[in-house]
Amino acid sequence: MTTTPATAAFTAHERAFREGRFLRVVNYHNTPHADTEKVRAELKALAAEFDPVTLADLDAFRTTGRWHKSRPGVIPVFYEGYRNNAEVAAPLAEEAGLTAWFFVCTAFLDVPVADQYDYANAHNIDLVPEDRRGERLAMTWDEVAGLSTRHVVTPHTASHASAASLTTEEAIRTEVLEPKRRLDEVTGQDSACTAFLWGTPYGPHPRVDAAVREAGYRYQFSNTMVQHLG
Repeated sequence: MTTTPATAAFTAHERAFREGRFLRVVNYHNTPHADTEKVRAELKALAAEFDPVTLADLDAFRTTGRWHKSRPGVIPVFYEGYRNNAEVAAPLAEEAGLTAWFFVCTAFLDVPVADQYDYANAHNIDLVPEDRRGERLAMTWDEVAGLSTRHVVTPHTASHASAASLTTEEAIRTEVLEPKRRLDEVTGQDSACTAFLWGTPYGPHPRVDAAVREAGYRYQFSNTMVQHLG
C-alpha cells in the first residue's frame, strides 16, 4: 500500500495522541439537571482514559513540550456561565476526579434574574426546556469565586461576543479587557485564558489579538486548538 503525505500526517498525529503529546478538549455548554446521568457517564468515561489538566499542568506542558502524567490529559470545558454548570457539571467533574474549566460570560452574571432568559436568547446563550423565564439561569459571582478554588474559571468575553464583532475600541475594552479585570478581582487569581463566540482562533483580527495580549491572557481556546500567546 502506498503511503500518501496525508496518510503519513494522520498516522503521526494518531501516534502523538496515543503518546499523550496532545491534550484533549471536550466542549460543553448548558448542563441541565435532566442530563445529570448523561453528563456523569461522559465525565466518568473520560476519567477512565485520561488524566485531569490544571492550569499549572498546561503551563508545564507548554513550557517543556512533555506531558508529565501517565495518561493523556483531558480538559472538559463548560462555556457561558450557566447556573447548572455550577450545580451539575462541577460536582460531577469532582466526582469523576477531573478538573473542569469554566469559561464565563461575565455580563450574563450581572443581568437581573428576571431578565436573564431574554438576555440569553439575545446573545446566543442556548437554553433548554428546563430553563424558564424568571428563574436564575446564570452563575452568581459567589459561585464563580468558589469554583475558582477547585477548578479553572476564566472569561468567555462579557456578552458572548465574537471576535469579528469587536470593531471599536470601546467594544474591545468591554469584551476583552474588562472581563479579565472583573474575574481576577472576584477570584484573586490571574485569568489565563479567553475564548470567543464561534471559537475564533488567535490571528485573524489584529486589533482584537493585540487587546488579548494587552489584557494579559496566556492562552486562547478555539474550535480546533489551544494557542499560547507568547
